[in-house]
Amino acid sequence: MVYRRFSVGITFRILLITTCIFLGLWLYFSQGLLLAPAILGLLVAGIVGEMIYYVNSINQKLARFLDSIRFADFSSSFTSDSKMGNSFREVNMAFNEVMEVFKQTRAEKEEQMLFLQVIIQHINTGIISFNAEGKIGVINNAAKHLLQIPQFRDISDLGKLSTKLLKEVMEIKPGQRISHKVNSNLHLIIQTTALKMGGQSWTLLSLQNINAELQSNELEAWQNLTKVLRHEIMNSITPISSLVESLRTILDEDSYVQKEGMLIKKDGFQDIQEGLDTISNRSKGLVNFVNAYRDYTNIPIPEKELVRVQDLFENVLNLMKEELKSQSVFVKTELHPKELEIQCDRDQISMILINLIKNASESMQKLADRQIILRGVSQGDMGIRIEVEDHGPGIVPEALERIFVPFYTTKKTGSGIGLAISRQIMNLHRGSLVVESEQDKRTVFSLIFK
Repeated sequence: MVYRRFSVGITFRILLITTCIFLGLWLYFSQGLLLAPAILGLLVAGIVGEMIYYVNSINQKLARFLDSIRFADFSSSFTSDSKMGNSFREVNMAFNEVMEVFKQTRAEKEEQMLFLQVIIQHINTGIISFNAEGKIGVINNAAKHLLQIPQFRDISDLGKLSTKLLKEVMEIKPGQRISHKVNSNLHLIIQTTALKMGGQSWTLLSLQNINAELQSNELEAWQNLTKVLRHEIMNSITPISSLVESLRTILDEDSYVQKEGMLIKKDGFQDIQEGLDTISNRSKGLVNFVNAYRDYTNIPIPEKELVRVQDLFENVLNLMKEELKSQSVFVKTELHPKELEIQCDRDQISMILINLIKNASESMQKLADRQIILRGVSQGDMGIRIEVEDHGPGIVPEALERIFVPFYTTKKTGSGIGLAISRQIMNLHRGSLVVESEQDKRTVFSLIFK
């Protein structure tokens, strides 16, 4: 409606100007009049000026409206010019309505921004953002409290706390997580996210001090270890102590003093021999237990390299070829994609796979169809997964929760240390070892590399 009125107004003025010009020319050339054409000329000039003002008025209002949006100045208001009449009243009302909407939207965004800032400042997780030049954008109170760095304005200032931490933060990729121990009171878990804002690339860090949780878990681990050590040591020391007392009694009752020495009855001598053999066996068992504990606590740092998963599988299966053949176990390999590669310590991961395949083959001894599936799968951003799957009897729920506990075993022979060492190796690779099991259906151990 407004634009139709505008078109009608412009058309009317153009027709009026054209009519005045032709009428003035006719009066001048046909009637020989001068005054009338001069008056018409002045009228035309007035109409042209008024039309220019008429057009420029809306252009000026539109320009002021766009400038208000550009500079986020929503305090402007638009009123009808008395010289324009009511032609553009609807335009002014539309401008004012749009400005009001922008004003409300801006107020809501400011409230949301204030709300987010309050949340960021009050959460217990440290938050830091920095751009490509290293300039700090946002840092909350939790981060300031954790890092205790005065005048923290650039990410390079993180080097004041730890140069190694700064290096790790600069090398971390979006979505990754790192763990760094700064001192005895500060052990940080750091996660990162990349984002773009205001045409700039920003990196967002979240920091958590897990020192208290680690100390709590460490205490619990020591308590559990003490229970295991006490149980194993007592299992060996108690019968040894009992046997020593029995042997002393045998010596007292079955031995006789003679001039040239001691005389022991045959039965007593045999009992002493059996007792000494038992003490020897229990002592060896205790030594083996201590050696297993030493192996668990002395795993070397992984020497990572880029390894083709297919080569890894072939190497493991070649090493176990005769053992698997003797047990009538067939291993099927699957790779998705075929050229799958992982960063790992080849020897350590091979040791895990050998242990898992051996456990799987032992679990299927009573089955006719003994097949193990060795699978490698790329999960995109979620990393790479290597699976060892068997269709044996499975693992009971009670054992499923404890199979990774050191020295826990469900087998009559075994130290119960293999799976615990395997999980520790995966932790050193910054990955994980998990298990899923359905009784009498299948069991899947998964090595997850992130």
